[in-house]
Amino acid sequence: MYDPRLRTEHDVTDISDINKAVELLRGQVFRTPAIPSPGLSRLTGADVYLKLENQQVTGSFKVRGSYVRMAALSDAERKAGVVAASAGNHAQGVGYHAERLGVPATIYMPANTPFTKVARTEALGAKVILEGETVAESRVIAMQAAEADGKVFIHPYDDPLVIAGQGTATVEFLEDVPDLETIIVPIGGGGLAAGCCIAAAAHKSTLEVVGAQADAYPSMAQVFRGEKPHGKGATIADGIAVKEPGVLTTPILKAHMKDIAVVMEADIERAVQIMVDVQRLIVEGSGAVPLAVLLESPERFKGRRVGLMVSGGNIDSRLLSSVLMRGLVRDGRLARLRISLTDTPGSLGAVTGIIGIKGGNIVDVLHQRMFRDVPVKEAEVDIAIETIDADHIREIMDALEAEGFGTRLLSDTSLN
Repeated sequence: MYDPRLRTEHDVTDISDINKAVELLRGQVFRTPAIPSPGLSRLTGADVYLKLENQQVTGSFKVRGSYVRMAALSDAERKAGVVAASAGNHAQGVGYHAERLGVPATIYMPANTPFTKVARTEALGAKVILEGETVAESRVIAMQAAEADGKVFIHPYDDPLVIAGQGTATVEFLEDVPDLETIIVPIGGGGLAAGCCIAAAAHKSTLEVVGAQADAYPSMAQVFRGEKPHGKGATIADGIAVKEPGVLTTPILKAHMKDIAVVMEADIERAVQIMVDVQRLIVEGSGAVPLAVLLESPERFKGRRVGLMVSGGNIDSRLLSSVLMRGLVRDGRLARLRISLTDTPGSLGAVTGIIGIKGGNIVDVLHQRMFRDVPVKEAEVDIAIETIDADHIREIMDALEAEGFGTRLLSDTSLN
């Protein structure tokens, strides 16, 4: 059975391992851009820079560590093939390089993995096996299969060579923005964060690294507090939904990381939305968690030069659509009103006329008379409208009330 603690001969102890990985990766993955963000800087009060790993060849940083690990395979190991377990980014990283290197790859995914993720991985030439209820269960099955078949298991984070590969993203970041004062990095198992800590410590002793985790899976933060790690539930940040952090990564983070911030699900959703609205970037939930930390504690980082590690951009289009629509509701730019009116000709026209005069744009109308608990000579109509902000919604509601139309806000906004 795979045990990362037995791989001490390759243990990452200094920046030289990451520098070797930098050279190894030249021409194998993208050197992603590091850009300033005036919009996010204005919004947060920090001087914000973004490392855009969402622009990576597979849309995620995972492609770095997987190549460094696979490049170390012997000829016999390459011929036998590799095994991995993942529901997304790691699977694509392993699959991408396996196809390029001519290495047979088998990826174990949970049985409920969305078809699009399965198809995307199979398109890279990997064989996908759906077993296990969770990624953790799939990983155990994959490890057992690798051992039984004499194949190498490519761990998503708990491997020294993988950690070295992930650390190359921070080396590039600091080459492009050498005077960063803080880097905020997402943490799942800790591979990206561990590589970041090593690179940051070698660059400048005063450079602080702050970890970012989702409230549903705060496993590394719990370990830092001396608690037993656990996590459960659905999260938009599924890329860092890890119940138990790595054996190798944990001591690295304990030695170098300033602290770990944990953010709520609503904060992560808002960060995804703001990345689209302010930065025009499509970012997955785990890639938006560093921004969520910055938005949640702006005073802590105010005036500092802060780098956000945007770890990936592989978000399902339907999920992104839902996040953006919910953001419109949250910001008061989309509302659903339930309006009471008499069931007489012209009443609905009067209502829509008031909304139009007040500058609301009607998106949808549901007029119901038969199945609601209302008097037979009355009706209720649900109208979805586009608005400017919460004040605009209130202005429309007041105008309707003034004309005798009882109005309730059904959308989840602060006006409820």
